[in-house]
Amino acid sequence: MADVMRRTDASAGLLYLRPPGAPLLWLALLSGVSRQIAAPWYRAPLDASTPVTDAMRRRRPIWLDSQEEVARRYPQLTLVLPYDFALAAVPFTGGTQVWGGLALLWPVGQAGQHPDAQQREIVTACCRRTALLLERAAAEGHPLLPPDEPRYVPTSPPDADPAQAMAALGFAERLPVGCCALDLEGRLTFINSAGADLVGSDAASLRGRRPWEALPWLHAPTSEESYRAAVVTRRPTAFTAMRLPGTPLLFQLYPDESGVSVHITPTRRRTATPQAPPSDAPVGAMGLYHLTHLAAALAEAATVHDVTEVVADQIVPAFGPRGLVLMIAEEGRLHVIGHRGYSTEFINRFDGTALTSRTPTAHTRATGDPVFFPSFADFQRAYPDAPRYEARNAWAFLPLIASGRSIGSLVLSYDRPRPFHPAERALLTSLAGLIAQALDRARLYDAQHTLAHTLQTSLLPPALPHVPGLGIAARYQSAGHGMDIGGDFYDLIHAPTATTAAIGDVQGHNTAAAALMGQVRTAVHAHAASGASPGDLLARTNRLLADLDAELFTSCLIAQLDLAHRRARLATAGHPPPLLRHPGGHTEVVDLPPGLLLGIDPDADYRTTEIPLPPGAVLVLYTDGLVEAPGTDIDDATDALCRHLAEARVDDLDRLARSLLRRAADSARHHDDIALLLIRPDR
Repeated sequence: MADVMRRTDASAGLLYLRPPGAPLLWLALLSGVSRQIAAPWYRAPLDASTPVTDAMRRRRPIWLDSQEEVARRYPQLTLVLPYDFALAAVPFTGGTQVWGGLALLWPVGQAGQHPDAQQREIVTACCRRTALLLERAAAEGHPLLPPDEPRYVPTSPPDADPAQAMAALGFAERLPVGCCALDLEGRLTFINSAGADLVGSDAASLRGRRPWEALPWLHAPTSEESYRAAVVTRRPTAFTAMRLPGTPLLFQLYPDESGVSVHITPTRRRTATPQAPPSDAPVGAMGLYHLTHLAAALAEAATVHDVTEVVADQIVPAFGPRGLVLMIAEEGRLHVIGHRGYSTEFINRFDGTALTSRTPTAHTRATGDPVFFPSFADFQRAYPDAPRYEARNAWAFLPLIASGRSIGSLVLSYDRPRPFHPAERALLTSLAGLIAQALDRARLYDAQHTLAHTLQTSLLPPALPHVPGLGIAARYQSAGHGMDIGGDFYDLIHAPTATTAAIGDVQGHNTAAAALMGQVRTAVHAHAASGASPGDLLARTNRLLADLDAELFTSCLIAQLDLAHRRARLATAGHPPPLLRHPGGHTEVVDLPPGLLLGIDPDADYRTTEIPLPPGAVLVLYTDGLVEAPGTDIDDATDALCRHLAEARVDDLDRLARSLLRRAADSARHHDDIALLLIRPDR
C-alpha cells in the first residue's frame, strides 16, 4: 500500500477487504487522510454504489479524472469531499473470486490530470499481486481478515536523526512568527512559543488536541474545513480567525503526506470567525459533513433492513459512540432492529421491552424527549437497576419521531464520560430525526412491496406441470429497486396434443399491467390447450387484446415442443430472442421472424419457425430484464449471455437458473423484473 502510493504520488488510499460470508466491505488499511475523514466509508454494503463496490461487481478498474466526473458518478461522495481530485478504484480479482479493492485519490493541479498510463499500470499491478496474496492465504486456510478498526499506513518513514530533530526545534523556537504542526488526524504535534502566545494558550495543553476543539474562539466550520481541504487536496489553504479581544490571526496551512505545517501571523484583515459556545467536544464541520453523508445514504435506503444497515455501519465510526441500538415500536413493545458494539446475548435481554416499562428507551419513546447521561453516575442515579455493558460511561437516548409520531428509540453509548454540550445534543437530535423519517418511509415501502409481491406471485402459475422426458426450471425475480407490480410472466401448458411454453412482458409497472398480464396468460393457456400453432396462438391472443383496448402492449414468445420428433416450433411477438445451447456446448441466438407487439394491430400475422431440439439441448426463454440495462447495447448483452451459457454447467437446471440471475445482479443490470424459463429434453 505504501509502495503504490509513493510510486504514483497518490495523496490518499483506502484498501478494502471482504470478510468471508459477510455482505459488507471493511476498510482494512488507510493512508494519507485521517480516520475522521474516512469514517463514513468504514463499511460499505456489497450492493451499494461506491467506486470500490462498482469496480468489484464489474471486475475492472474505475478511473475518474476530475471532480466533475466524480460528482456525476458518485454525487454522495462529493457532498462530503467537495474538492477537485482524481480517483481510481481497482478490484482484487482472482479466478472466480473478488476479494476486495483499492481506492486511491490524487489532487488535480496544474501538473495535469492523474493518474497517467504509467501510474495506472503500477496500481493494477499492485492489485494483481494483492489478489494473489489473498487467494494464496485463503487456499492455505489462513484468510487475511480486516481488523475491527482500519490500520493506518504511513507512506514515508519518520526521520530518526535526533540531532536534526533538535536543530529543527531550535530553528522553530527562534522564529518571531507563530508556527505549529498537525498530524493527518488534525491533532497538534508541535507549536512554538510565538504561536502559543498568539493563540493565548500553552503548548502542553494544546499538544495532542485538535486546535478547533481546544480553542473555543477557533471553533467554526472555516478552520476545520481548511484543514480537511489541505489534507485531501494537498494544496495550501488559509483562513482568518478573531481571538477576542485582539488582532485577527491569519492561519496558512501547508500539507504533505505526513501532516500539515501551519504559519500563524497577525493580520489587519478583520474577517472575524463567529464565536461558538465553550466546548471541549464541539461538533464542527466534520460532524456536519458526516450528517450530510448519512442523510444522502439514508435517502438511497429503501427497506427497513437497508436503513438499519446504513445507520449501524456509519454512525459508530463517524460520530464516535462505542455502541448503538436501534429500536422500533410495534404491538406495544420496543423491538431491536439493529445494533453495533454489543453482544447479541446482552441485546436479547431488551428486545421486546414493553412500552410501559420503566426504562430510558421506553421513556424516550413515550415522551419524545432526548435524554443524555454524561457519566455512569448520572445514569445510575436515574436508573439504578439498569445493567451496564462493559465499561460504558456515557449514554444518549434519542426518540425517533416521524410525522409527529414517536416510532422508536436510538441508543448511543460511549466509553468515556461525555459532557454532551448543546451543539452536540442538537446534532444527535437531528441525526435521530433523519433516521426516523427514513425508517417511516422504509416501513411503508416494505408493506407495499410485500403486497405487490403477493399480488405478482398470485398471478404466476403456482407450479409447472411434470412432463416426462423434459427438464424444466422457472424463475421470477422482481427488480432490485422500486415496489411497482410488473407484467412479466411465464407458463408451461402440457396438453395431449403438445407441450407449450410461453413467456411474455406487459408494458408498464402497475396494477393495470399486472391485471392485463393475468388476462394474457389465461388467453395463452386456453389457446395452447386447444392445440393452436405458436403463430395462430399469438394471433388469437392479439385480437383479444385489441378487443380489450387496454392501451398497453405486450411482448410474448411461444415455444411448442415436439419431444417425439425432437423439435420445437416458435413464434414471437416483439419478444427478446431465445437462446439454444446445443448438447456439445455451442450456443446461439435463435433467429425468428419478427412480429408486432400484441395489442397494436388486430390483423397482425405471426410466423412459426421450426428448430431442432435434441436431447441434452437447453432452450432459454427470458424477459428483457435479464439483458437490458441503461447504456448497454442489448445485442452485445445478449451475445455476452450466450457466451456465459456456453461455458455454464447445464446438468442442474435450477443451479443454472440461479447462475443466470446472479450474473444479471452482479453486472448491475437488474433494473427490471426478470422472468426465466429453462427447457431441456432429456430423451
